[in-house]
Amino acid sequence: MSTLLVVDDQPQNLRLLEAVLGPEGFDVLHASSGPEALELAWSRAPDLVLLDVEMPGMHGYEVCRRLREDPRTAFLPIVMVTSHRHEVRADALDAGADDFVTKPFDRQELLARVRSLLRIKRYHDTIEAQTAELADWNRTLEARVAEQVEELEKMSRLRRFLSPTLAELILTQGEGILETHRREIAVLFADLGGWTNFSATTEPEEVMRVIGSFHAAMGELIERFEATVGWFAGDGLMVWFNDPIPCPDPAARAVRMAVEMRQTMDELRATWRRRGHELDFSVGIALGYATIGRIGFEGRYDYGAVGTVLNLAARLCDQASPGQIVVSRRVLAEVEEVAEVEPVGTLTLKGFGKPVEAFAVLDVERVPA
Repeated sequence: MSTLLVVDDQPQNLRLLEAVLGPEGFDVLHASSGPEALELAWSRAPDLVLLDVEMPGMHGYEVCRRLREDPRTAFLPIVMVTSHRHEVRADALDAGADDFVTKPFDRQELLARVRSLLRIKRYHDTIEAQTAELADWNRTLEARVAEQVEELEKMSRLRRFLSPTLAELILTQGEGILETHRREIAVLFADLGGWTNFSATTEPEEVMRVIGSFHAAMGELIERFEATVGWFAGDGLMVWFNDPIPCPDPAARAVRMAVEMRQTMDELRATWRRRGHELDFSVGIALGYATIGRIGFEGRYDYGAVGTVLNLAARLCDQASPGQIVVSRRVLAEVEEVAEVEPVGTLTLKGFGKPVEAFAVLDVERVPA
């Protein structure tokens, strides 16, 4: 229902207009002076004003101008009502009126003019609402774009040491899980034997080609097994399992990944051999506790781990023969039901006061797809 504000200082004129407009379904407000009309227009927000010109105190033109000056009523349809047709037209339009009718008015003409202006107002209100909605949507979009850019920047930083899956989990859970903590992890060291001689006697372009194929193959496995990268270079890598996202079987996952790495490397080594490159591949795996967390400085952070378990995995890798996957006793205890192993013997490792019992993984039971 549209609300109309009728302004006239003559009560009989107010009653007449209400008698015409009320039965047509309009809600009619009355004002008998200019100040009262302004108060009702600003407080009740009518859809249209029928405004008498000749009123004592504040005449209709002044009321019209004040309504136009206020942002709340700047686009409110205003119809001037007067008994002097010819004198009103120019002054009414100059004051900001949209239309005018003369007394005595024709009922059908008045209703037609009112309905026409109300339709225009509805169009204006619709456009205004859509404009406001669009502005709000733009603000929301800007905020979402800024948020997504920030997430992409975070993702870029995280992907340096995490698989995309783990990076996304950290984005949803917050970077608090990257703060320093202690956890049991399975650490895997892998090394390309013969790298020093190869890189010293081979053209740089060919070295980069070999590095690229090695990284691509290992990166695919690291991502699939959801390993955390601690170190990745041309001749080797170090990853661990069970942090920052826990997994129920870190040792078994490390062994399974190592077996697939060995199979992949058999194919790569065959390709490299055809090009005259002799490179071997060996792996060491250990299980133990480490202190883990974000390290670095503003603008350049990495995710690092410190502990004896990392040194043990590296030393086992050093002792492994070409193609061998050497694991510690603790790793064997976790995988003996799913892995086929053979004893390597008791090894004397640099940095370890006691000899270390080690085992070589021959094969591992595959996880059903």
